[in-house]
Amino acid sequence: MSDAVRHGLDDLLAIMARLRDPQDGCPWDVQQDFASIAPYTIEEAYEVADAIDRLDWRDLRDELGDLLLQVVFHAQMAKEAGLFDFTDVAHAISDKMVRRHPHVFGAERYDDLDAQKQAWEDIKTAERAARGESHDDSALAGVSRGLPEWKRALKLQERAARVGFDWPDEQPVIAKLLEEVEEVRVEFADGRDPQRLQDEIGDVLFVVVNLARHGGVDFSQALRHANAKFERRFRRMEQLARDQGDGLAERDLAGQEALWQLAKRMDEPSS
Repeated sequence: MSDAVRHGLDDLLAIMARLRDPQDGCPWDVQQDFASIAPYTIEEAYEVADAIDRLDWRDLRDELGDLLLQVVFHAQMAKEAGLFDFTDVAHAISDKMVRRHPHVFGAERYDDLDAQKQAWEDIKTAERAARGESHDDSALAGVSRGLPEWKRALKLQERAARVGFDWPDEQPVIAKLLEEVEEVRVEFADGRDPQRLQDEIGDVLFVVVNLARHGGVDFSQALRHANAKFERRFRRMEQLARDQGDGLAERDLAGQEALWQLAKRMDEPSS
């Protein structure tokens, strides 16, 4: 690491410490705690993914800086509480990466990627045991509850697949999806019991994640693309309505649908 990079990081750490100063800092920053900052940390991670998705490298630089600030913020609060500091964070991740890559930093060798992945899981299991965590020999052990739920669904499915609990291809997954959608339809027809409806819709979402996995599709990226497509077409609908002398809200659903279909045609072939 160059002197310039180290100096930049030192500056950022000093800035964060100043912002958190009880006397001369920023009142908003001083009032924050781990729980209040956590949602911003998650948001910044998604902003990084969005910049990558858009291939906006200048924005990626800025978003990575925002994400780094989140790490620095948490580390500063931990330092104030006497828990750890940024150096401890850096040491911990460095030690972990060396420990989990014995084939790079040691003499271990693996025959293929599957063997490497299994060794990675074995190392993580040993780490949990070393921390004194209760032994859990389930194939699902270690799947974090702090993940976004779609990501946790994917991890659970991947773990189950390692021991053979998986559909052979996408066709039975599609059939299961149709089955689950029908159960949602029935629940709506039977009176919409809130708990049952939540369960049935949850089943649909779980199967959709599984279908994406079988198709080799990143669920999060697919949803981001769907969101972007909807936003692009909806904004075009609004512009078309303005061009025709009125607003979208002034049109009935049939009139809005006509504009939606026009916006879709104008969007092709990028849809």
